[in-house]
Amino acid sequence: MVGGLVHSQAQHQVGIATPRTAAAAPAPGPATASEQAFRGRDQSPCATAASPRSLDEVRKVHARHIKLGLDRSPRHARPLLAACALADWPGSMGYAASIFAALDEPEAFDYNTLMRGYVGGRGDRDPAAALRLFADMMEEGVEPDSYTFPFVLKACAQLGALQEGRQLQGHLVKLRFQHDEHEQNSLISFYGKCGEADQARRAFEQMEDDEKTTASWSALLAAYTRGGRWAECVESFGAMVREGWRPDESSMVSVLSACAHLGAYDVGRSVHCALLRNTVRLNTFMSTSLVDMYAKCGCIEKSGAVFDAMDDKNAWAYSAMVSGLALHGDGSKALEVFDAMVREGHRPDDAVYVGVLNACSRTGLLEEGLRCFDRMRLEHKLTPNAQHYGCMVDLMARAGRLDDARTLIGSMPTGPTDTAWRSLLNACRIHGNLELAERALQELARLGAVNAGDYIILADMHAKTKNWDDAAARRTEAVDRGLAQAPAFSAVEVHGTTHRFVSQDRSHPRAADIYEMLHQMEWQLRFEGYKPDTSDVALDVDEEEKRRVVAAHSQKLAIAFGLLSTPEGAPVRVVTNLRMSKECHAYSTLISEIFGREIVVKDRNRFHRFSRGNCSCRNYW
Repeated sequence: MVGGLVHSQAQHQVGIATPRTAAAAPAPGPATASEQAFRGRDQSPCATAASPRSLDEVRKVHARHIKLGLDRSPRHARPLLAACALADWPGSMGYAASIFAALDEPEAFDYNTLMRGYVGGRGDRDPAAALRLFADMMEEGVEPDSYTFPFVLKACAQLGALQEGRQLQGHLVKLRFQHDEHEQNSLISFYGKCGEADQARRAFEQMEDDEKTTASWSALLAAYTRGGRWAECVESFGAMVREGWRPDESSMVSVLSACAHLGAYDVGRSVHCALLRNTVRLNTFMSTSLVDMYAKCGCIEKSGAVFDAMDDKNAWAYSAMVSGLALHGDGSKALEVFDAMVREGHRPDDAVYVGVLNACSRTGLLEEGLRCFDRMRLEHKLTPNAQHYGCMVDLMARAGRLDDARTLIGSMPTGPTDTAWRSLLNACRIHGNLELAERALQELARLGAVNAGDYIILADMHAKTKNWDDAAARRTEAVDRGLAQAPAFSAVEVHGTTHRFVSQDRSHPRAADIYEMLHQMEWQLRFEGYKPDTSDVALDVDEEEKRRVVAAHSQKLAIAFGLLSTPEGAPVRVVTNLRMSKECHAYSTLISEIFGREIVVKDRNRFHRFSRGNCSCRNYW
């Protein structure tokens, strides 16, 4: 996410100030110093009074410097160097490098200015050149100052140069900058962007309490987010707030992303409330993060409300809304939003078409999906990638056109992918095509992309035909290949805390209450004529044992705990890493009607919203 040097700017943009003392606030960053140099500090008599508006103006001033013999003096060339290095003019960095090369004895400030240009967010950035410049600086005996290392660390992060960054950390200690907040914040950000969340945490913990700033916390949260360590991100965000820090925009974006992946609705809603208290108006970036978070936490209505309230929707906002609707299986609405996006003049990109095709797949809109695929290629001139083909294979296979899906896999310009074959394999399970499922498994093995779940699908399909020997053989083959299946679980959020359950779980402190609740639920279900569906239990055991297995399924345990622990009428939100089974689907449908509760379940592929005896998927999943 955002590095330590720009966090103070982000705070001012959203109107959030840290409640700590003024001494703890970050000092002005390199941007301020460079701007001061251009505005008048050490300016030559020949420099223009106003900022150059183009590279041509810089050349004219530079020519006057050369004529007067001032071009080799850092004191006089500095404003022009800063103007070129920090501008976004074509060729400006090359000209900045030529100005720098002519200097007799450049100082640390001049090296910093040019390095900052090389690591800027422009198209002509060159982080490798920044590292070479730093090496030249050290060889020339120019001692780095407190603004040098953040730029060099940023260059290392952009290059993924982990080893070089670690060497820079040694330089920090050697030059006694290890207690400088800018250096430490940049170090945390560097490790985070290189995927080293543990190293980022160590750098954070090495800081004294009075050295930490909002930017320090923000860099740590971004490190956890980039590493996919969502729970630790939320936990650290809570610690940040408890210690009296007011989160900035970057911190909130990180924790919203974590909430979206965890389904932590309560925490995400709290962040939204904090944003409303501390900002006059949400910017497009924050609003888009909220759209994404609410959709992925199972509250598509709030996601839509935030989206509708946005005055300046961009392509990313539309893409987030389309993807959210796809996740909830509302294909028709997703297509409406997509059409509105095109009418507003936003050009669709690859990402939004993935959302559109997913929406069609999860709703069974075959003809609409085929039409959108053609529109993508012919009208918007986008070349479909492996993701788009995977969506189309899934769409056609789920709709029962397995042979057409198989043909499409063979025609993929990029060559068949594991995603496409796995989509076909899952559809074969739905439609009971064992022969084609075997072919899909062989192709996944040939690609070296087969996993334990693929073997389990084949084993379950054999078990349904009572072919227990082949079912056992498939499971044994997975073990022989060293493929481990991820433990199946279901989790429910209660008062901001996530409680996780596995099948037959009795480890929870309230296990006795949970199983008593399960008993009461099944007792009431019997009056509705409910009978457990054990057809998905791929075990060679008697019917009684199968009923015992499905009775304490992890999803049912999570729902029971949710009903026990939330107020009457409040929704129960469950996240599971399993695909929704027919048994759990029928069970949840009846529970929503009997208890008058909305039950929101996010399974491995999509959301199911059970309310008043109906599900949002309309039995298509």
